[in-house]
Order: sequence, then structure tokens, then C-alpha cells
Amino acid sequence: MTRLDTAAGGIGGSPFAAGAGGNLATEDLVHLLDDLGVQTGVSLEGVLAATELVAELVGHPVPSRVASAGPRDRPAAPEPG
Repeated sequence: MTRLDTAAGGIGGSPFAAGAGGNLATEDLVHLLDDLGVQTGVSLEGVLAATELVAELVGHPVPSRVASAGPRDRPAAPEPG
């Protein structure tokens, strides 16, 4: 494969199907490919910054695993509260 369809934060899904999954999170894919040694030319930090903005714009946490847990090379931010 040379192209995959993803979305920052993994947002998407269907408003008509309860529990419908969203799209593959771009940062989750980039993180996986980085771990596998595959060069993507995509900055994980840049995508994570975009994902933070997406979460602010939609007003709730996004389903991305890397956005919520952080990359393996850096500890996750503590949850508020």
C-alpha cells in the first residue's frame, strides 16, 4: 500500500449507527509505522498538535489511542480532575 485514508483524532463514523467506529486516527498509524521503521515523512508531533485542535473544535475527546495515551517515547499527560 502506498496510501491510506485516516483522520486526525480518528473522528468520523456515522451519526445514524449507534456505536459506529470512526476513521483510523492519523497519529495512531504514523506511530505504528514509526515503530516499524517505515519512513512516512509525517511529523507525529505535528499530527498530535492538529488532533488537540480537533478535540477542542468538536468539544470532546477524540477516539485516538495515541492522542489519549501519548507516544511510547513520552509519558501521557495526566487527565484533568
